[in-house]
Amino acid sequence: MYTVAFEKDAEKEFLKLDAQTQKIVAAKIIDLQNGNFSNDKHLKGNHKGKFRKRAGNYRIIYLKENNLLVITVIRVAHRKEAY
Repeated sequence: MYTVAFEKDAEKEFLKLDAQTQKIVAAKIIDLQNGNFSNDKHLKGNHKGKFRKRAGNYRIIYLKENNLLVITVIRVAHRKEAY
């Protein structure tokens, strides 16, 4: 089981989402907490070392720190704006 931490900007982005989208994103974050990384992709370029998880039309950009079992959510944004 992983600990999930939000960066301040990611938390603000999450709280600005409508209630239905928040439920979808929250379910995906719970998947991350439980260690379900299926269909997650490694990012390239400026975001090398980070991963993304799909949540409907939104993307959760996160960093996984294996030794500490911590997942830091860096960004929650619409797929047009995520990168």
